[in-house]
Amino acid sequence: MVILGNVIKRAIKLRARIQFIQHPATAYQERTLRKLLRKARHTDFGQHYGFGSILEADDLLGEFGRRIPVHNYNHLYEQWWKQTHEGKRNVCWPGTTRYFALSSGTSESASKHIPVTSDMIRAIRRASLKQILSLANYDFPSASFQKGILMLGGSTHLQNKGEFFEGDLSGISAKKIPFWFKQRFYKPGGKIAREKNWEKKLLEIARKAPNWDIAIVCGIPAWVQIMMETVIRENKVKSIHEVWPNFICYVTGGVAFEPYRKGFEKLFSKPVQFVDTYLASEGFVAFQNRPDTSSMKLCLNNGIYFEFIPFDESNFNADGELVKHPRCLRLAEVEEDKPYAILLSTCSGAWRYLIGDVVKFTSKERSEILIVGRTRHFLSMCGEHLSVDNMNHAIKKMEEEFNISIREFTLAGVPYDSLFAHHWFIGTDDPVDAGALKERLDACLKELNDDYATERIAALKEVIVTILPSSSFYHWFEQKNKLGGQNKFPRVLKGKQLEEWMEFVRTNQ
Repeated sequence: MVILGNVIKRAIKLRARIQFIQHPATAYQERTLRKLLRKARHTDFGQHYGFGSILEADDLLGEFGRRIPVHNYNHLYEQWWKQTHEGKRNVCWPGTTRYFALSSGTSESASKHIPVTSDMIRAIRRASLKQILSLANYDFPSASFQKGILMLGGSTHLQNKGEFFEGDLSGISAKKIPFWFKQRFYKPGGKIAREKNWEKKLLEIARKAPNWDIAIVCGIPAWVQIMMETVIRENKVKSIHEVWPNFICYVTGGVAFEPYRKGFEKLFSKPVQFVDTYLASEGFVAFQNRPDTSSMKLCLNNGIYFEFIPFDESNFNADGELVKHPRCLRLAEVEEDKPYAILLSTCSGAWRYLIGDVVKFTSKERSEILIVGRTRHFLSMCGEHLSVDNMNHAIKKMEEEFNISIREFTLAGVPYDSLFAHHWFIGTDDPVDAGALKERLDACLKELNDDYATERIAALKEVIVTILPSSSFYHWFEQKNKLGGQNKFPRVLKGKQLEEWMEFVRTNQ
């Protein structure tokens, strides 16, 4: 059967050479926008904003930016997507939308309903294929290409709402996996994938795991780590490789992976390649396509047109909310190592939509990015400008210095006397001195962020660290009925979410 693996590997390399012929990124993007506008010009949205005349403009990209306002979810849903959700045709995209991805994001408690059109499902499938083709850039054994791929996501048992179905994007995507792939490669299989009870799903995976020959695992780090720990525990082994000896690649996504790396490596007895992916409910944004970087290449020719808003005080207020007339940049105008909030226009009928993620370009030439935070997941109570990127780096440093695994963490800004404090909630099951951790965490952040160092002398008077069992964070998810799937714990808590979390901690400590 290794012959089959060799054939598949050679086919991937051949397709990769054909697939990745490089064209100018700006040409890809202008062509993508033109296709989107042409297809949607007769929709209600297209008629309202004059897509036909935009298509006739000499400066297509500039005219599009001048005509179409920037939307957040609430604006786009109330003005347009709500009609789509109620079954109306041709609102923001041609035809009827049969699927909606449920996403609470990490900033709001109410569920969002993100339209997922047939065109978007095909675009996600194309991007997934491109990522598979990119495996030709990794030195994997030929036999790996005939092994199983475990995709851990939300339940594929979608809620039938009469005119449409709704559920996790991972569940929607899994239902649309080609038959040949399901039969030959896909795990955990249809029955387990449909299971809505997270604990039952985990135990069933653990029971079946010894019968599967898994080479690749895909999913959000927190839930994949729990799954692997369950497989190890239930099968009474010490390493996941004792169950899956050919496991060689973990495709991660949804959050920055570095804070989880140490915990994952404890589960392995062989080297594993980590590959990052940026698949949001709104579309397949980017993926890592080569081994010598942790950055991801934007999907520039696959149904998404990108714009970028500099993430600074001139475009966002202290709560991470967009100002009325933000400065929006095209791909050709961005600079490396500067933070940008992403705007998407997509084949699901999102138009200049603020997705909420903040990225930086590590290579403009390659169109490669890293996710460095969320527009609302930063703290600047008094000018400290603490980003999620700062937090992730500091947490990783604490893991190394204290030789602990930090499974989850979150941060809140709180009043302190008449000024302010940062309250960290750190989830670890390893013994650690909270006082010592606080001192080193504070010192590390001062080194990483000059504004933070300045404010620690001025208005930011205290740092508080509360150590919690990692199970506390998962019990919080359970209380919210959000175990598993694509759910992620917010890195910064504010407002109602903070109140609910503080009450939960007080009640359960």
